[in-house]
Parts: sequence; C-alpha cells; structure tokens
Amino acid sequence: MKYFSPWLFALLLPAGMQAQAYQKLHAKATVVDTHNDVLTQSLEKNVVFDEDMKAFAHSDLRRMKQGGIDVQVFSVWCDGSYGKGRAFARANREIDTLYEWVKRNPADMMIVKTPHDLQQAVKTKKLACMMGVEGGHMIENNLQYLDSLYKRGVRYMTLTWNNSTPWATSAMDESSGKVTNAKKGLNDFGIQVVKRMNQLGMMVDLSHVGEQTFWDAIHTTTKPVIVSHSCAYTLCPVFRNLKDDQIDAVGKNGGVIHLNFFSGFLDSSFQRKLDGFNARHKEERDTILKMNPEPFFADSYLAEKYADEVKELRPPLSLLIDHIDYIVKRIGIDHVGLGSDFDGITSAPIGLDDVSCYPLITKALKERGYSNGAVRKILGENFLRVFAANSR
Repeated sequence: MKYFSPWLFALLLPAGMQAQAYQKLHAKATVVDTHNDVLTQSLEKNVVFDEDMKAFAHSDLRRMKQGGIDVQVFSVWCDGSYGKGRAFARANREIDTLYEWVKRNPADMMIVKTPHDLQQAVKTKKLACMMGVEGGHMIENNLQYLDSLYKRGVRYMTLTWNNSTPWATSAMDESSGKVTNAKKGLNDFGIQVVKRMNQLGMMVDLSHVGEQTFWDAIHTTTKPVIVSHSCAYTLCPVFRNLKDDQIDAVGKNGGVIHLNFFSGFLDSSFQRKLDGFNARHKEERDTILKMNPEPFFADSYLAEKYADEVKELRPPLSLLIDHIDYIVKRIGIDHVGLGSDFDGITSAPIGLDDVSCYPLITKALKERGYSNGAVRKILGENFLRVFAANSR
C-alpha cells in the first residue's frame, strides 16, 4: 500500500466523493482566464456585464462567479478597419466600459494593475479585472499611446490581430502570402514596441502574430511572454496555432501558452464540418459579407441564428485536454494556462457552454491524471508567475 497511486485511489472513490474533490480543488485554486471578448459584445449588442446576458453572450458577472473565475483578462479589441484616429479611441471606450462596470459593482469587481492588487482582489473574493489589448494597431504607431494604455491598466498587448500593422505582420497575412518575406516580422519600430513593453511591465502576447514576428519578438524580449489564446499546430494545423519549435521557444523563454477553447483550433476535422454549415447558408452569409467583409460578424450572426446546427459541430472536451497534454509533454507543466476566447468564438467543446462551465475543465484534468498542484498551475498559477516577472 505504500506505493499505491493517489490518482488511482481517486478514480476508485464513489462518484459523489470524486465530484466533491474536484469542486473543492477548483474553488481553492486561483482561476485565471487570459482572454474574453465580452467588452466587445457589450458594445456591439448594447448590453451590460452585471446583468443576465445568458441569451446573447458566454459571459456575465453572475456566471463568472459560478464558474469560479478569480482573474479575468478582458480583451480590448477592434478590427483593422479602425484606422488612425479611431482605433486608440475605440480601445479607450472599451476600457471606460470596464471601469463603469467596476464602479457599479465595487463589492464584486476590482481593477487590477499589479500582482499585489491581484492578491487583494482574490483575498476579498472580488473578480480581478485585468485588460489586454488585442491588436497593436490600437496604439496607432505611437509609443505615447502604448504608455497611455498601460497607465489605464492594460497589462498585455497582442502585437497583431489578424490584420498586420506597419511594424508587425500577422499570422493570417504571413500564412496567406499577403506579405513578402522581406516585409515579414518586426521592423525597427516593432522592436522598439517590444522593448518599451518590457520597460513598462506590459506582457508581450504572441497569439495572432506571424511566425517571423514571433521569432523577432522572442529574440527581442527580455521578459517571459504569454500566448493568450492559441493551441498546438501539430494536433490542429491552422494558422493561428503554434508549431513545435514555437512551443519549445516559449518554454525556454519562461512564458505560458494559454489554450483557446475555439473548436476550430482544437479539432482538425472542425473546418470541414464548418464548411458544410457555411455551404448550407451560403446565400445568407454572402449577403452579410457584402455589408461587412470581416468574416467574424457573419460567423457570429449565423452561429446565433442556427444554434442547434452549430451544436452538432462541437468536439468533445477531451480534445482541449489533449492540447494541454501535448504542450505539457513538450515543455512542462509550468508553461500551460487557459485563455478561453469566450464571446469571441462561435463554437467551444461539448460542455463548455459558457464561463460557468470552468469546473468541468478541472474535473477533466483530474480524470486525465493531473495532480492537484499541476491543476492549480494550469488554472492560474503559471500566469501569476509571468505577470509577476513582467512587473519587476
């Protein structure tokens, strides 16, 4: 009995005792989600986070509490059509929105700018509200705008969204052949941006960036990076996921890769199924694209209108755990976290219907054999380490 596996013992427990164990673990852990787009949903749909939004969003304050989320990094996002004179203003409007939510709910929410702030929020059982700018185009090629966003509380910036900037090329543009090899990656100003982020204590986020941008950034930064919402390319070969050498580089850098819940980044067969769905609704989709050429809006509209059809496309939750396993086996337990992309995606694995479902991930990790300490690292401790390392 001396060498009896604690994991095997847990599996032999009655189902009710197993459930109680994973729920207690989830409740005690510091749960961090590094990417949620509900700020954009709120502005687009004219709804508010501190009211019931179950009918039209993955997220609201009540359901985040149900899901045991302690720290939420709210994505500050706009697409590439917001050019000079508009993108920075849009970012500030979203930041204003979050500040208003917190102002109305001081007993339940708190703006977090430092690791000490985060500890205080968790200790007092308030949702620790952080911000990440998703797309370097929002600084409008101006380092003073970067400084301003930091002062307002932004603690990471994704160097690009799907659109490139004049100083950094995106994964979408690099993979599509839109940019030539000579123009890929960071230019001199892009290197200045990364260095300034290091100086400020703003985490460099390498989701969405092209491979050359990734390598230029990883060779420039002096602090650990994050990848706020991406998965493993080997398991699901799409342009937004990380290849093995990129995964290895994040590990050597001391950074953390946070897994995206989007079905299309987890399931290699999802795109084929989605193509069939789009073919069935081609006429309607084409009409929407004529009004707004950004596919995100057409996809979101059709996913809401034909919700029952979209449900049939969803992969099992086990695929998310497979991506976690893959990265853990390559670079270790200290470099994996969770970045759901809720309210920025149209499909997630079966069971992950919204932010209230986070405990199911803890349950699945325990069933896969992860120790309590390993689960706590995945749920949030790895992010806390990188946040602290960037803040020094």
